[in-house]
Amino acid sequence: MSATTAARSGPQPVEIALLASVFVVAACGLVYELSAAALSSYLLGDSVLQFSTIIGTYLFAMGVGSWLSRYFERQLPAHFLRIELMVALVGGLLPAVLFIANAYVPGAFRLLLYGLVLVVGALVGLEIPLVMRILRRNIVLKDLVSQVLTFDYLGALAVSVAFPLLLVPQLGMIRTGLLFGLMNAAVAVWALWLFRHELRRVGAHALACALALLALVGAFVFAEHITTLAEDKFYQDRIVFSETSPYQRIVVTRGSAGHRLFLNGNLQFAERDEYRYHEALVHPVMAAHGAPKKVAVLGGGDGMAVREILKYPSVESITLVELDPNMTRLFTTHETLAALNGGSLASPKVHIVNTDAFQWLQQPGDMFDVIVVDFPDPTNFAIGKLYTNSFYALLDKRLAASGYAVIQTTSPLVARKSFWTVAATVESVGLLATPYHAHVPSFGEWGYIIASRRPYRQPDALPDGLRFLSAQGLPLLFDFPRDMARVPAEVNRLSNQTLVTTYEQEWGKVSGH
Repeated sequence: MSATTAARSGPQPVEIALLASVFVVAACGLVYELSAAALSSYLLGDSVLQFSTIIGTYLFAMGVGSWLSRYFERQLPAHFLRIELMVALVGGLLPAVLFIANAYVPGAFRLLLYGLVLVVGALVGLEIPLVMRILRRNIVLKDLVSQVLTFDYLGALAVSVAFPLLLVPQLGMIRTGLLFGLMNAAVAVWALWLFRHELRRVGAHALACALALLALVGAFVFAEHITTLAEDKFYQDRIVFSETSPYQRIVVTRGSAGHRLFLNGNLQFAERDEYRYHEALVHPVMAAHGAPKKVAVLGGGDGMAVREILKYPSVESITLVELDPNMTRLFTTHETLAALNGGSLASPKVHIVNTDAFQWLQQPGDMFDVIVVDFPDPTNFAIGKLYTNSFYALLDKRLAASGYAVIQTTSPLVARKSFWTVAATVESVGLLATPYHAHVPSFGEWGYIIASRRPYRQPDALPDGLRFLSAQGLPLLFDFPRDMARVPAEVNRLSNQTLVTTYEQEWGKVSGH
């Protein structure tokens, strides 16, 4: 029977099975690529750089794999089965291996990351050419190419939507990788059954499939233990809470410093000294305003800044804009963590809005007497946009004429140019920038910038019961020694995001990466 005749007689079971496997193969390959890119972004920062280099390396490796497929001439079904098993094991275990490597051998993380991406990419690059050559037995070339590419693109589309919205939030990164490793292994089992009459050593192939499935199922069952093993080593202290949201990895530990919150591995606060950070963030502007009624907090989903704001009886409403609903839920409902913020997020004065702060500012809305900007440091471009002149221009529009905004602004000692970049960016939109700093032991010397239309005047009094700030000591925060004094800096714009690069360079010198 000719290929044309076979094509006209309708799809055969083998053809349908192999085309379905193309869908699965494409989905699995993209999951491994996204997992590597997301993990490198979490652990190394600079999401644009990490995604770009990982995707580029992966596509290059796929090209190498496609080129190597020319050397596979005989026993194509057997080669396809073996490659599926190798992809299943290497790709499926990739997130778990990288998590453990980051905790136990951090110096080798980058080498292992790109090595695994190269291996997985090359194996995935071998898969599609082999499937196409197997299908050529019964399908004419023009139909073959269109059908294979259609299923390939559909698989990629399905995963690209499900990965951030469903898979990672529900399963976590490790279990997501293992699930798709199992799907690759299932394709191998399918190939074993479809081509059982062509394979020379069916028993050996069946044993290999069984062992691969056993390894992946075992890893899936013990995924939480793997995560705990890696994170206990990385964070040192006992982990009391951890989850992966669509936006970040949230980990809360407890040790000698009390509870500590980490987002994507970066420390956000330590219980023993967070009061220093949050008192310095909130009270210089709140007390200086006099009688603020409407306050907005951008970021700060832990509720600590809100706790300090509620110490002012004049406050009538607080709008908390936090991107990640998991954060505000956690610090509202978790008994221990809600106690740290004094139950502030449950206050009837607080209105929580879970959305992107940039988009929220673009919408018409209320004017505020005080706006507290408490975002993580600009470790990547997604956060860096919240430190641009475009963002501060929007902030200006929502600030009352006599109002103050305060921005947490990294360390003026460690990241001196980064700090003054934010000051220059605030000034570029016509606002006055008043910098100050405070010592927070968990972070070191930390900086803040007040943005306003009117000149800032230090208050004569602060609320009672503060543990760190006093009216007498407040002027010291506004004095900058020589090693933190202003240096020339560019304006951070959406079009260049120079702050992200500067920040990475300055903090990289300290951490040695």
